[in-house]
Amino acid sequence: MSQNTRTARETVDLMLHTIVHGTRDDLADLYAPDTVITNPFAPDGVPASVTGNEQLRARMKAMGDLIRYHSVDDVTVHETREPGTVVVEFGVSGTIVASGTPFSLRFVNIVRVMDGLIAESRDYSDSVRAAQLFELLAVKVD
Repeated sequence: MSQNTRTARETVDLMLHTIVHGTRDDLADLYAPDTVITNPFAPDGVPASVTGNEQLRARMKAMGDLIRYHSVDDVTVHETREPGTVVVEFGVSGTIVASGTPFSLRFVNIVRVMDGLIAESRDYSDSVRAAQLFELLAVKVD
């Protein structure tokens, strides 16, 4: 199936699969060149937005050296009346590479897909748990 024929639901399903079973490049390839990703509740030290596929790709690769995802759990996808827009609830589990410490995070993302690529995503995560994870990583993400 080509990216131009994927529905928003199919694109989000592929994104969730790729988080665990693909590379960071595979994941970045699901986003439009001019994508905008915002995280209104980003913890301190973590940028609240990413603009453009290349900035996203670089950020994903940097995080790939720090954490590994093992599963995506408890997925619920809500289709909306807005064409190309879905709301997805899910959790991710993984480990911190340096220590082997396990972690899990829950998300609610509002995703807008155009031409089979993610054009916009508003990502709402468990901000307390995310802050704890970034504290464990002891890094600042650009």
